[in-house]
Amino acid sequence: MFYREAGQFKTSYAADQQMLPIPMDRYFVIGVVLVAAILIPAFGSQYWIESIMVPVLILSIAAMGLNILTGYAGQLSLGTGGFMAAGAYMSYKVATNMPDFLPVWIPVLVGGLFAAAVGIAFGLPSLRIKGFYLAVATLAAQFFLLWLFQSIPWFVNNSVSGVPSAPPTTILGYHVTGAQAIPEAKYLFVLTFVVILAIIARNMARSRVGRSWMAIRDMDIAAELIGIRPLQTKLSAFAISSFYCGVAGALWSFCYINTVEPTAFDIGRSFDVLFMVIIGGLGSVLGAFLGAAFIFLLPIFLNNVPGWFGLEIATDIVAHLEFMIFGAAIIFFLIVEPHGLARLWQIAKEKLRLWPFPH
Repeated sequence: MFYREAGQFKTSYAADQQMLPIPMDRYFVIGVVLVAAILIPAFGSQYWIESIMVPVLILSIAAMGLNILTGYAGQLSLGTGGFMAAGAYMSYKVATNMPDFLPVWIPVLVGGLFAAAVGIAFGLPSLRIKGFYLAVATLAAQFFLLWLFQSIPWFVNNSVSGVPSAPPTTILGYHVTGAQAIPEAKYLFVLTFVVILAIIARNMARSRVGRSWMAIRDMDIAAELIGIRPLQTKLSAFAISSFYCGVAGALWSFCYINTVEPTAFDIGRSFDVLFMVIIGGLGSVLGAFLGAAFIFLLPIFLNNVPGWFGLEIATDIVAHLEFMIFGAAIIFFLIVEPHGLARLWQIAKEKLRLWPFPH
């Protein structure tokens, strides 16, 4: 028996359960991954790869993590920067003390697991509090974790400066972290994590765990009545979300800024990731990428566009313009399109698919 699709409508349950049920979407995603893995390292400039692609991809991982917690499970968090710091500091500790024969990705995963444990600890109050009060609790986690990592020298191997450099590590003879790492190697290392974690996040959203998250998000009392355990469901969302943020924090320190410093994970980082989720789209893996690209590239765009037209704008004015545009974009998406850029992209695809057909 054959099935035919028209627009976004599927005619079988099996087709609806596929990770990318529409063939055009599958071809598009495969094409994007091939371009990212082959063409960008081969033809991209050092500035484009090291200063734009690497940080955008790392922030996309953090946005995916927060989207799991806030977009799918409905638990508001303002402690993303603290969980990223947990992953960064523990990854540094493991990387500087592990044997040379162990692969380089182990410290990153250990940092993510440590952040997951921290996320579970601070997610315990979620059974009793929600909304604004839960956001305040996670905000307390943000400040407490940064204070902890700065106050205990063990995390930085008793470094005098307290801001140690990322340890050099190699894969197949190529440095992927440290001062000697080449941009292409760091980029491919980060891209590997991004692709794997995006596939996992997409599949989790369609699994029993993901549906439990969404049930708790939509109506927690009704979800409990049908047999979903609120505490386990919420803690699983906190754990997986924090794991993603911990991996992002480790990659941010190892592959982008090359140091482990608390200022890289301050409260501003937490708000940036939250804005990425809001603008990109709640409950969407694609929205994490779109939101990260928008938030990170907008300041670069505003600093360069006036020069294209021969205009000179003071730096402080550009900074104020950034805040104004961020605020206007957040208000726009919260009121007009709560599902963000991902929903606008979906609407555009539907119109392109239906356009050749008569109405």
